[in-house]
Amino acid sequence: MNDTPISRLPVPALESLPDDLQARLARYLEKPGFIPNVLRAFGLRPAQLRAFMDLYDELMLGDSELSKTEREMIAVTVSAANHCYYCLTSHGAALRVRSGDPVLADQLAANYRVAALTPRQRAMLDLAHKLTLDATACGEEDITRLREHGFSDAAIWDIVAIAAFYNFTNRLSNALDLRPNREYHFMARADRAADEPR
Repeated sequence: MNDTPISRLPVPALESLPDDLQARLARYLEKPGFIPNVLRAFGLRPAQLRAFMDLYDELMLGDSELSKTEREMIAVTVSAANHCYYCLTSHGAALRVRSGDPVLADQLAANYRVAALTPRQRAMLDLAHKLTLDATACGEEDITRLREHGFSDAAIWDIVAIAAFYNFTNRLSNALDLRPNREYHFMARADRAADEPR
């Protein structure tokens, strides 16, 4: 049992939350098998927890021209730029699961520019990274470049919205020193050492 605090602020017990939130959070016990610590921490503000989960579900799981893997790629790239331990750990795990490629997840966590990306993916991550470092530097040329790579206006909106969302969660996580669930570290890490060249 790990007794390390998961936040600098108190984390409410699950049973203290409104019934609808208890039921919604309990579904995480089926898959992935644990309640993400960020959601437990958000329990301090139940109305914000509802809004956070609704926006996450829409951005990361809702209808979009972006694949779920591409959305996780944005999350990891933004979180790397912000040095967010929580989100790098949790979304690195999600990217390993979605892509089936632990190398890609590790590359994006270290430096997205070293990854073997398609030109389309690189343009997408270039904008997410630029928005993270200096949103005021984003200009019409960035939108034009995405259009040239085949992104529709709706897809461009999604890229910007997802990047902005993770800038929010990164800052919250960093300020409160949120700690990721240990389970994330072990997700989708098959032992392939025997298959790799030495």
